[in-house]
Amino acid sequence: MARRSEGVPQEPGYVPSRTPEDKLIYRRAGNGEMVGYTPAEYGVRKDDGRGLVKPVNSSGGLLFLSILLTACLGGLVYGVVQAALTDQWHILGEVWWVFPACLFPFLAAWAGYFKERRAEKLRSARNLPRPVD
Repeated sequence: MARRSEGVPQEPGYVPSRTPEDKLIYRRAGNGEMVGYTPAEYGVRKDDGRGLVKPVNSSGGLLFLSILLTACLGGLVYGVVQAALTDQWHILGEVWWVFPACLFPFLAAWAGYFKERRAEKLRSARNLPRPVD
């Protein structure tokens, strides 16, 4: 007996299931109505209001955070250059953990900014409001 193909209709009226990328995320918009967003249109995670500190999730806030972390990373690079010029490499052996600790938030902030910026463009193309939760 031959195995049937997964995407081939088996019965009349067969409708293949949607791929996970096409599934909609239903969230409340700023005006209070429920709106379906694709994962690309939703952007970064939005807070449901249960935490004490709300995460930064607007593109302006993420841009500010990214620029701030870029300045911190620039200060770190400046410190490495100064250690190299003054021949104090032993300092880097004591504080090596600062480099990965600063690099991860830097990359995460810029990735979040670009993801939310792309989501804003996709939402404006479909005239969708920004999700609030």
